[in-house]
Amino acid sequence: MSTPFLTTSQIAYHAAGKSILSGIDLTLKSGRIYGLVGQNGSGKSTLLKIMARQIAPTSGGVELKGEAISRWGARPFARQVAYMPQFTPATDFMTVRELVALGRFPWHGTLGRFTSADQKLVDEAIERTDLERFADSPVASMSGGERQRAWIAMMLAQNAQCLLLDEPTSALDLLHQDSVLALLRELSHERRLTIVVVLHDINLAARYCDEIVALRKGRISAHGTPADIVRSDVLKSVFDLEMGVFPHPVSNDPISYVL
Repeated sequence: MSTPFLTTSQIAYHAAGKSILSGIDLTLKSGRIYGLVGQNGSGKSTLLKIMARQIAPTSGGVELKGEAISRWGARPFARQVAYMPQFTPATDFMTVRELVALGRFPWHGTLGRFTSADQKLVDEAIERTDLERFADSPVASMSGGERQRAWIAMMLAQNAQCLLLDEPTSALDLLHQDSVLALLRELSHERRLTIVVVLHDINLAARYCDEIVALRKGRISAHGTPADIVRSDVLKSVFDLEMGVFPHPVSNDPISYVL
């Protein structure tokens, strides 16, 4: 049996005397996209930050390829795991190509030489995210959906095997939400990437994720395929809200339409 790409064991996190996460056990495999869902304050972003090594858990541990992430050096870890926060840093006067090229930093550092192999990966990432026509445009001039694609392109250029994204669709319209998540799903399956994405919309999670992890009050409330999670009783237990589950009018998929 192959080693899971990323695992968490009894993760707990406390801040200001409050328990944010408790008893989080997860096994994440290559080639799958996982949706983290739950009410505001359920601990989704905190869990993602712990997996990204942005913050340390109060107790418990995270392993990458069977080894504790604390034992990975900063650059080797960044070669494996790419993280996109909910609020991305400012990109003043930076072009798309320049932003995407930052993804190569973990491989050559500040003083390392940017090689033709680096340039090839940058070009491929721009092409794969359909941003060729924007390559020399300022990131700040692009629409929200295009900017999200530029950040995803940077993660692809980083050549990481795990992408962690915190609410990448929160400021996007329906068309761009669909576009960004469809791209992530394709990338996960094409390149056998482990992708974890925080989402608020259970419909999007059901449509694009292989597995859904639902958090409630800092604990895993439910974990399974969309068919396991998108049921009226499970959704009520996660969101404290009565929801009806209906078949999609086109695909007739019983798990893709929630009202």
